[in-house]
Formats: sequence, structure tokens, C-alpha cells
Amino acid sequence: MSIFISIASYQDPLLVSTIFSAYSNAENKDDLIFSICDQSDNGISVHDIAFSSQIHYEHVDTLFSKGPCWARHRAQSFFDNEDFFLQIDSHTQFAPCWDTIFIKQLKKISDNQAEDDYFKKPIITSYPRSFKVLDFEKGLFSLNTGDRNTQVMTYRKDGLFLKGSFSRQVSISTKCTNITHAILMAAGCIFTKGTFVKEIPYDPNYYFYGEELSMALRAFTRGYSFFHIPDVPLFHLYTDTSDRSRKLHWDPEDDEKRAVKWTELDKDSLNRLDDLFAEKVEEPMNLGKQRSLEDYALISGIDLKNNAVLDIDKATKPNFLASLDWKVSPFKQ
Repeated sequence: MSIFISIASYQDPLLVSTIFSAYSNAENKDDLIFSICDQSDNGISVHDIAFSSQIHYEHVDTLFSKGPCWARHRAQSFFDNEDFFLQIDSHTQFAPCWDTIFIKQLKKISDNQAEDDYFKKPIITSYPRSFKVLDFEKGLFSLNTGDRNTQVMTYRKDGLFLKGSFSRQVSISTKCTNITHAILMAAGCIFTKGTFVKEIPYDPNYYFYGEELSMALRAFTRGYSFFHIPDVPLFHLYTDTSDRSRKLHWDPEDDEKRAVKWTELDKDSLNRLDDLFAEKVEEPMNLGKQRSLEDYALISGIDLKNNAVLDIDKATKPNFLASLDWKVSPFKQ
């Protein structure tokens, strides 16, 4: 059961560590296929890696980089009908047997499709728990394994419709130890069937804001459904280490050299998100026909077509999602 692992990286000193963590902690190492778009001043020596035959690697000079969505789009170009798709960030650590855990959980969810088509195309997603770097040179990390409960993603109450259709998202821990339904996606943790890559190809026209929401609604309207699982086997670095700062794409020094500045890319991205919900975007980057924005409003409490909040509890309260029976479609609860 092959897994295509998409990694977009920008000037990230932890990229190599992420690759080795995924490989060394997988139960079925030979089933992994890495696809990496590395936007950096200096590339990595892929040929020195023992499993280099399982790595598709592209090095891009930062001068020509156009942001994370552009890079994820390029990484997807190497997809070769692998069974599963995993998208992560380049500063991620993995728990032992992470591949088996994801596959078993996805199967557990999809087994309900006999009862309801809502479970036919599940996506496991979350903002992973954090990790800290103890010693970069020795590859020593401290994983935040203490909270094994389900981390639920909601809209931020103070971040609703900040810029047109764009709203901020947040991850909140619950006391739930079961799978839950979800209404949002996190770009740094997506696990689903490989067919997702062909049905929901990454749109390179987004920059940063709008990435996750556009992808979620494109998937949802094409019949995909979102789920959170407890004890997610990934860990994400949310802060820089004291001696290993990581440049971001909008770093002034890098951005100064580019013909198209990040502010312009960001503006175009937000406009594209508005166009998406106004149904002005071309195929295959548009909304699907299997479900509607009205369907999404019913389960999320958010009307994206009219930038309106219909149910603040559904949109922003983690307890609402945790209270639902995950084995029953949210449309029926």
C-alpha cells in the first residue's frame, strides 16, 4: 500500500530530519514515495540518502519561488497513482508506525460507506501536536505526546471573515478520545486516498491566506468528508529554535530580489478565494457539483457565499463536533 508524501519546504534546516523521521518511523518503509519541492539557497544531497530511489526531489532557487501553494502544486506533479496521499510541512516529526495508524484509521472511517456515502471519500486532517528541538546536530527532539485526545479544528471567533471570504482557523484540544467529524482542513496534515491528487489538484494561484479553506471546499463539494482522529502520529514545529531560525517566504531579504512581491501574491490569493465562492474560478480549480456551499453551511454554521455566520456554536465551538456521533453523517444529526 504505497504512500505519496508531499513536502513543500522553504529555507528549512529541518527538511532532512523530516524525511528521515518519516522513513525510520514507518512500519512499511519500502511503500513510501517522497516528493519534495525544496525552495532554498542550498539544496540537499539526495543521492547520499540510502533510500534516494524513493525520493522525487526538485531544488528551486528562492528568487523564483512563489510560495507554499505553488510548491505543493509542483510536488504533486510527481504523483504516480500511489494508494495514499500524505501532505506535510517540512518541519514535522513522526510517531512509530505512523503509516499503519493512518491507514487503519482511514479504513475504519470508510467502512461506514455501506451505510452512507458521506464516508466514501474521507480525509484525515489536523493541526498536529508540537515538538521541540533539544539538539539539532544530534537530531534530538521532544514530542508533545502528553495530550492524546482529539484535536478539533474550528473557525476562530475573533477571526471570522477578516479579509473577504477568508477566516482564521484554530486547533483546540478536547476531552474526546474518539474520531470526530471535521469542518476544516490543515495543509500540514492531510491523509487520504491517492485519488485525491487527481480530483483536487493543488491550485498554485493561492499564496498563504485562502490555501486551506479553498482546498477544503473544493474537496467537500466533490464528495470528500473531513475527520479528526485522536493521538495523531505527526508532530509540528510551531516556533523556531533559538539557534536555527527558519526564513519564511515573505522574508524581506529574499522578497526584495523578486519581480513579484509577496504582498501582490497575497492580494491575488484573497481575491481568488472570493472568486471561488462566487463560482468564477475555472475547472478543475473550481467548486464541485456533488455538494453545495449551502450543504457546507448546514454542517459548519458558515455561509461562505454571503460571508455570514449562521450558527456561531457550530462554527467556533469544539464541543459541538465532539458531541456528534462520528459514525453518522452530520447531515443526519
